[in-house]
Amino acid sequence: MKKTFLAFDLGASSGRGILGTFSNGKLEIEEIHRFENSPVEIEEALHWDISAIFAEIKAGIRKAVEKCPEISGIAIDTWGVDYVLLKNNGEFARLPYNYRDSRTDGVLDKFFAETMSEKEVYASTGIQKMFFNTLPQLIAHNSAHPEDLQDSKLMLMPDALTYLLCGDVACEYTDASTTQLLDAGKRDWDFKLIEKARLPASIFSRIVPPCTQAGLLSRQLQKELGCSEIPVLRAGSHDTASAVAAVPASSASGWAYLSCGTWALIGIEADSPCLTIQAMKAGYTNEGGLNNKIRILTNINGSWLLQQTRNTWRDAGRDIPFMDMEKMAAESPGGKFFIDPNDPAFMSPGDMPARIREKCSQSGQGNIPDDATLLRCIYDSLAKCFADKLRGLEELRGEKYTRLHIVGGGTKDKLLMSLTAKATGIPVLAGPVEATAVGNLIGQAIASGLVSSLEQGRDIVRNSFPVIEYN
Repeated sequence: MKKTFLAFDLGASSGRGILGTFSNGKLEIEEIHRFENSPVEIEEALHWDISAIFAEIKAGIRKAVEKCPEISGIAIDTWGVDYVLLKNNGEFARLPYNYRDSRTDGVLDKFFAETMSEKEVYASTGIQKMFFNTLPQLIAHNSAHPEDLQDSKLMLMPDALTYLLCGDVACEYTDASTTQLLDAGKRDWDFKLIEKARLPASIFSRIVPPCTQAGLLSRQLQKELGCSEIPVLRAGSHDTASAVAAVPASSASGWAYLSCGTWALIGIEADSPCLTIQAMKAGYTNEGGLNNKIRILTNINGSWLLQQTRNTWRDAGRDIPFMDMEKMAAESPGGKFFIDPNDPAFMSPGDMPARIREKCSQSGQGNIPDDATLLRCIYDSLAKCFADKLRGLEELRGEKYTRLHIVGGGTKDKLLMSLTAKATGIPVLAGPVEATAVGNLIGQAIASGLVSSLEQGRDIVRNSFPVIEYN
């Protein structure tokens, strides 16, 4: 049976609308809409312009139905942790905050010191301490604008966009699992933690599983976009959950994954969360996946470092394409300078080259002599970090991983793939590039009954997209 679905994959720098057609055990994809997505600064705070994002989604639907009038479903995935508060009148309390907004600085440390220990919170949620998690975001929001949390419902970004499509109010499990407010074992809101954080329990919407139907495209949108009734589905709404669903692994064990983009997330699939002190201290997190899986992983500042470096140079009048940056790094001798990609100094937008030079100087490594060496520092540091985190997972789980599946846009960077293979000492299997959209489409196919399981979905991925091996 031939069916076509429309996936919207929204990242922290761009968004894509991708049509996916399943036929004869294969999946063909076609990008039909792409747009930039960047935060907006309003009154010295970083926000997402959700109205502009939704306008782009509507534009993508319009293009899709012009090309393929019979669409079997639409689903949206985005980054995690960010949210909107929906008021009883159907309006959003304010534009959603961007997770890099500085209002959360120090909030978690204060909460851990005065209210609940980090150990207590991790024992329930299993979420890595990150300043931008939804927990500190909501604490900061409630402190500054308590009225927003009155007579409101919390929805994560993909849920809010799904609501705009069909009117359903809920929180999809994989995205809710990123909030640091979900009980990882029970897979529902941790209302004890919520009470201690002095957040109103009434704002928390019901949790719904991935690979389910949210509703039908509203009649108003059908009329506006000139289309018929289209099911609005929930795939793995968190982009990494969808990306991992597209990992073309041929067995249930022995492999780890790395979803490589603005953020690089390295981890494994497991049947249950790992909530030990060792996992907490090592910075691993437990997030939901498809097929009732738990993704035990850690977050690493990925191509964000290269993006911000390029932006800084472009603002200074030097527009260097990423491919040229890769070439510059490849021609520079490696192993001379290293940084911690997750150093707080690298988390916010700004002059990344200056920050990297300063960190290397402060750490006693000396002065970076030129831009090519600076770029090679980023590449070497990322590859080393990937290898270190993989070894940490092996120690934590008592397992040995014999191959690393890397998916996402970072797989186009041959230098990074090669350096990662050398640093980890195991084969790197790179692809598919559009893993998040592919996983979104697999989730929709499962929701519609076209695909019976995640395993069958991965079979389809292996049959449909090239994978390049690096040793």
